[in-house]
Amino acid sequence: MISTANAAMKAAELSQLLRKRRSLRRYHADAVPREYIEQILDAAVWAPSAHNRQPWRFVVISRAETKARLAREMGAKLRSDLTADNVPQAVIDADVGRSCQRITAAPLLLLLCMSLQDMDVYGDGRRDAHERTMAQQSAAMAGQNILLMAASLGLGACWMCAPLFCQSLVASVLDLPADWQPQGLITLGFPAQQRQRERDPWETRTIWR
Repeated sequence: MISTANAAMKAAELSQLLRKRRSLRRYHADAVPREYIEQILDAAVWAPSAHNRQPWRFVVISRAETKARLAREMGAKLRSDLTADNVPQAVIDADVGRSCQRITAAPLLLLLCMSLQDMDVYGDGRRDAHERTMAQQSAAMAGQNILLMAASLGLGACWMCAPLFCQSLVASVLDLPADWQPQGLITLGFPAQQRQRERDPWETRTIWR
């Protein structure tokens, strides 16, 4: 049994890790060591999941040519969408350029996907939609483990939701299995920036019943 003092120390260490983690987008050029990648992926699969079906899937992207193609294709889709929205050209150029730079400049990318292959199928829209949400929540929890383990290893990371807006395109570029559905793209590397962000107190987001 863990003593009260040891429990308090472990809680303090976890609290410190949670508070120091930030979304960092600028990295040094150094490659992320293979052992770090394996530790991060091992942490991811210990997340809780609905029915313990473990619907997460991961794509490790380190090759420059793959990052460049992914950035180029996603950038083209973003440009098309923003053009259809009548966004000013200067804003489009800035958004596309920023997205491409974040993808290509990161030493490592982890694409977080989900699969419904092992989830329950009920045959009615309401419950099947809930199964999908449960799979998404499970994948997101794996993503949180990735971010926390990365922070514990001294890495910077940032979760990009952009793949949600072009899932089929990302799947095609990376030649993913048919059931792998892209959810988020996590950039990783040794940080070349620091950020300080505050959080609203939990009391402002909580009700008691």
